[in-house]
Amino acid sequence: MSLDENQPPTPFEVRLAGILTALPGLGLLVLGVVILVRGLQEPSQPGNNIWAEFGTYAVLAIAFLAASAGLVLGRQWARSPGVVVALLLMGVGWYVLGPSGQPAWGVPIGVCGLAALVLLFRRPARAWALGLREGETEEEAAERGGLAGRREERERHEKE
Repeated sequence: MSLDENQPPTPFEVRLAGILTALPGLGLLVLGVVILVRGLQEPSQPGNNIWAEFGTYAVLAIAFLAASAGLVLGRQWARSPGVVVALLLMGVGWYVLGPSGQPAWGVPIGVCGLAALVLLFRRPARAWALGLREGETEEEAAERGGLAGRREERERHEKE
């Protein structure tokens, strides 16, 4: 019996949040490539390390895309990084909207982050993260240790 057999099915909300967190990851990757191509076409300036700038965007893009892929594939480890990505998006959206004065970019970025955060905290997503059983409350699931507690119970029964 594999671990995935006892795992509850991944809710639509979690998969949709994964798609929403993929959008900025793809955007960061595109931005990094554009910056790299433009930087290599222009003459080098002192203090401008185009490879470091590209690397920064690439690492952030990979992190965002890893969290996104984990959510879309239904991996529970990805929920916390997904929440962090959503919070970062809300902050970036606020900055681009307010101090940068670019509402055409800031509003969609902020809404994307807010929507992902709401989706990850809706009841089906919380139940999935806790591994709720039918008729069980969130408090009862937390007391038994969520999915880890369910795994321990299964292993205990297998030994008996």
